[in-house]
Amino acid sequence: MNPFSWQERTELLLKTANVEKLRNSHVFIAGLGGVGAFAAEMLCRVGIGRLTIADGDCVTPTNINRQLIALQSTQGRRKVEVMAERLYDINPELNLTIHDTFLRDGITRQLVNQPFDYVVDAIDTVSPKIFFIHHVVSSGLPLISSMGAGGKLDPSKVFVADFANTYQCNLANQIRKKLRKLGVDSGFKAVFSTEPVCPESLMFIENESNKKTSAGTISYLPAIFGCYCASVVIRDLLFIPYELALRPTSKKNPKINKIIQTKSPKDCLDEAH
Repeated sequence: MNPFSWQERTELLLKTANVEKLRNSHVFIAGLGGVGAFAAEMLCRVGIGRLTIADGDCVTPTNINRQLIALQSTQGRRKVEVMAERLYDINPELNLTIHDTFLRDGITRQLVNQPFDYVVDAIDTVSPKIFFIHHVVSSGLPLISSMGAGGKLDPSKVFVADFANTYQCNLANQIRKKLRKLGVDSGFKAVFSTEPVCPESLMFIENESNKKTSAGTISYLPAIFGCYCASVVIRDLLFIPYELALRPTSKKNPKINKIIQTKSPKDCLDEAH
């Protein structure tokens, strides 16, 4: 029996050569919360052959409203272990490396010092996220970073852009200021939402060094961010063009400008074969 027969529908769309390319790719997903777990599963389901996942947290009751791996039956378990079970259940042939650790400075240096084909940043604490982005970009690795999905409801306001072109996103603005001091403000892609954060959804957190506030979240928006991250990885690995949002040209013209593609994804796939 063909161990990859489950990829038949993917191969019908992407064709054999591209499926093989994905099977030979190695992607690192940092963070397995509401965004990262969905990104990891979508990449596994498309047939990425090698994944590295990292998260140092356990599943808690407050994760259930939005996190893929959070169930009543998984409470208290390590996120990387639960995620690994799901991924192996999808693709038993998957080459999977797990790191049950928070991505602090020294760990980030160690993990990112590998020739990944793509990196997904789904870290949800600001200081480790900034260090991670800076180190990945400085290492020359392709990166897609998830910005803030908390306190928002509207999926139509989610876009992908070069980080320099993100706007109306509080987390992106905060990260941009810090990264500029480190000499980085572009050169990687970000998923972000232009929807204003609902002020009533914010809660102050005491006794936590990395977070000052926590935002309420809806079930579907982190999942959409994660799926956007996976789609960027897949299409970039296969050189399939897509639209990137640009900053509005002026406050009087708030319409989002888009890069006009000269080729459709179908054209790109046809040329590849």
